[in-house]
Amino acid sequence: MTSSWLAQHIAQITSDVSHQAPLITSADVIPIIPDLDLWDMWPLLHQNGQTASICGGTLWMILAAQKFDDPDTRHGHARIRLLLQANGEWTDCGNLFPEGLNPGSREWSGSALCNSDTQYITVFFTAAGTHDNSSSEFTQRLFQTTGTLDMSSDKPRISAWSIPVESVVADGVLYMQTATANHLPGLIKGFRDPTYFCDPQNNESYLLFTASQAMSPHACNGVIGLARLQHEKWLLQSPLISADGLCNEMERPQILFKNKLFYLFWSSSKRVFALDGPQAPTGLFGMVAERMDGPWQPLNGTGLVIANPAEEPNQAYCWYVMDDLSVASFIDVWGVQGRDIKTDIPFRRKQFGGTLAPKLHLQLDGASTRLLTCSRQTVHS
Repeated sequence: MTSSWLAQHIAQITSDVSHQAPLITSADVIPIIPDLDLWDMWPLLHQNGQTASICGGTLWMILAAQKFDDPDTRHGHARIRLLLQANGEWTDCGNLFPEGLNPGSREWSGSALCNSDTQYITVFFTAAGTHDNSSSEFTQRLFQTTGTLDMSSDKPRISAWSIPVESVVADGVLYMQTATANHLPGLIKGFRDPTYFCDPQNNESYLLFTASQAMSPHACNGVIGLARLQHEKWLLQSPLISADGLCNEMERPQILFKNKLFYLFWSSSKRVFALDGPQAPTGLFGMVAERMDGPWQPLNGTGLVIANPAEEPNQAYCWYVMDDLSVASFIDVWGVQGRDIKTDIPFRRKQFGGTLAPKLHLQLDGASTRLLTCSRQTVHS
C-alpha cells in the first residue's frame, strides 16, 4: 500500500522556470505582528476541504514566537496564533490555546476543522516536548481538542477547549518514536503535522502526518504517515509515501481532491536529502493518484511542484495549497545574495522574514502542474 519517492525521480529535476517561484524582495516583507516571528500556517476548513468563511473572511492558525537574536531559536518557543483575514487585512486574535492546555512545552503545526451547525472547532496539533523538559527536546505527539467559536466581540476567538486527547501514538514498528531520536538540523526525526482529510469517494476520515520509518538502516528515513478513523478511534496504517534512504523530512503533508484525482503535497528542505543520493531544491513536492490507497505517482515526473529560485534557495518554506489552488507560505531567509547565513547569526536575523510570503497559484493538469502568477500582500493590520 506504500508508494515510494525514488532517487530516479529526484535525479530528473532540472532548473525548469515553470516551477520556480519569483524572487522575494523587500517590498514583500510586511510584518503582520511586528514583535513576533510567524511561520507555518493553515486555514480553518470544512470537513470537505473547503475553506470556512468566518466574519466575512477566513481564520488562520500560524506558528508564532518572539523575535530571538537567532531566528532558529523560535522552534523551541512556538505557540499557535489565531488570525483573521478579511477585506485584505489581517487581524491578530491572540494565542489560540490558553496557557497550560498544551500537554507539551510548545505547539507545532496541525490542521483545523469547522462544524458549521454547532460552531465547534476541532484542532489537530503537534505537542512538542513535555511540560518538564527544555526547549531543545524534540519529542513529538499528535493531539486534538475541540473548542467553541465565539464571535460576540470585535475579534473572533475560540474558547471552552476540551482536554486534549492524543490522537494516535508512534508504535516503533511502522513509525519511529521521537523521544530519543537525533536532533541535529537536517536529521530531526518526525511524528508531527497532523492534517485531516476526508475521502469524498467513501467519506472515510484520515490523518496524514510527517514521520520517520521505524527500524530503517538509513539516516534519511522520511515517510508520510497515515491513520484512519474507525469507530471513533484513529488507527495507524502503513505509510502513504516512503522516501526511505532518500529524504529525511516530508513536512506538512496534505491532500486535495480535484478533477477526480487525489493530489498529495508536502514540503522538503534541500538539507534533508541524503548526501549520497540525488539532490533537490527546497520546495513543494507532490504526487497524484486515482485512489487514496494509490499507487501514487510523482507530479511532473519528479515530484517537484514549486522550487525557491536558485539564487535565493532559502527564501520561503512550508507551502500550503488551498482548495482554490492558491499557495501560502512564509518568508524564510531572503535577499542573501550568496552571503553566509550559517555562522553569521546577526545577518540571518536581519534577513529572516518571519511573515507571510506572496501567494502563488497553481494549475493542475492530471500528473502535471504549472506555477501561475503570484499575489503580493498589500494591506495588514
